[in-house]
Amino acid sequence: MLDIGYSLSRRFPDPPQTDYRTADVRLLRHDLFCGDVYLADTETDREVSTAWGWVPVLDFAWALCDIVEELDRDPRGSRSADRRHAELDFTESTDRILFERRFGWVDIEADWMAPEEPPLTFSHRLLRREARDFLHDLIADLVDMHEDLADNPAIWTLQSRFPRVPA
Repeated sequence: MLDIGYSLSRRFPDPPQTDYRTADVRLLRHDLFCGDVYLADTETDREVSTAWGWVPVLDFAWALCDIVEELDRDPRGSRSADRRHAELDFTESTDRILFERRFGWVDIEADWMAPEEPPLTFSHRLLRREARDFLHDLIADLVDMHEDLADNPAIWTLQSRFPRVPA
C-alpha cells in the first residue's frame, strides 16, 4: 500500500501578511507551505522522504500529479514495455525523486537513496489515485488553516484539473 504524507515546518512559517485568496501560482507553489514530504510503502515499511524542512508541500503534490500524468502519455498505457521517465527536482538543491514506468508499474527512487536499495514500486493506477487524494487532502488541511485559500482561483483550477479518482 502507498502512503503519501507531509509535515509543515515551524522553522519556515508563511509570512503573516499573506493574502491566501489572491496568492498567485508562483507564491503558492514555491514560497508557501514549507515542510517535508514522504512516499511510503506500508507493506515493506520503506519510504522516500525529505528531512530538510523547506520543501513546498503544495508544489510537491501538484508536481506529483503532473508526473503521474506524464508517465501515462504512451497510448498503449499499461501494455507498453517502453520505459517512461520523469523526475521531481527540488529547487533549493540538486536532489531529485526519479520515476520510471514500465507496463503498469512505477519505480520510485531518490538521489539520496543508497545505490543498493531497491526502488519503491507501485501500480500506476494506485499512484494516480493516491497522488490525487494527497493533493485534495492537503488542500483541505491548508484551507482549514487558512480559510481564504478556499477562494483562490488557482486552487479551484488545480482541484478541477486533478479530480479524485474513484477506488
